[in-house]
Amino acid sequence: MRARQLAAELRRLRDAATLTGEEAAGRLGWSPSKISRIETGQTAPSPADLRRVLDLYEVVGTQRERLELLGLSAGQRGWWDAYADTLGPEYTALIALEAEAESVRWYSPMLVPGLLQTEQYAREVIRSGLLIAPPGEIERRVQVKMTRQRVLTRENPLQLAVVIDEAAILRMVGGPQVMREQLAHLAAMAARPNVSVQVLPLAAGAHPATTGEFTILGFPQLIAPDVVFLENMTSDLYVEHEAEVYRYGMAFDRLRALALPPHESAAFITARADSIG
Repeated sequence: MRARQLAAELRRLRDAATLTGEEAAGRLGWSPSKISRIETGQTAPSPADLRRVLDLYEVVGTQRERLELLGLSAGQRGWWDAYADTLGPEYTALIALEAEAESVRWYSPMLVPGLLQTEQYAREVIRSGLLIAPPGEIERRVQVKMTRQRVLTRENPLQLAVVIDEAAILRMVGGPQVMREQLAHLAAMAARPNVSVQVLPLAAGAHPATTGEFTILGFPQLIAPDVVFLENMTSDLYVEHEAEVYRYGMAFDRLRALALPPHESAAFITARADSIG
């Protein structure tokens, strides 16, 4: 993610300098492909290479200091790399994006979103989704999901806005005790200042997201544009085209308008937990 942010900055600086990729490469004595790899985030530039690029674009002051610091951290590995043998590249990318994101908007029609799941609920979801998997893999994935949730309690916590379909609240996952604990946890998390939870009633009828779940990740300072994450059974998809991301944002706004307000949603979730025998 840091490499992606740095790449976006360097592309903008080259455009501001009115240089093509080939012209910039020529002045630096590099191949055009090296410039391309850096500007697409495929390669994090070395500190020396970054200094040469910033010299070429005449970047000074606090902007230069910030970019050099970003460059130093671009190649750092995250805690999720320890689970590389368990996680696929798309899921790893999602965790990295969450770690760098400023906000997440999440529509979930079938289940409580992963960032708000209890350990037992997550275990049941993972077990049912993997169908046939060794216990060790299931437990590693549960541990990953619990660790992901730290973004909600860090010093500058992620701002999370969730719309959950009523079906996800009614669906019994793991038995009555697991579900009661999950709903109680959901209500407690909804009381946090950085978390908003709204329930979309079945009575709301058709809506813009009947095609399924989506997550919009937003990043600070416009360094990186918003990204939409779509999870499927056998593969995942990232949507980055500005017009398409905008449509997902409009759809989420409509879902929030159709859903119960946060205080009514909390009461609904608590009543459902109390009704489970």
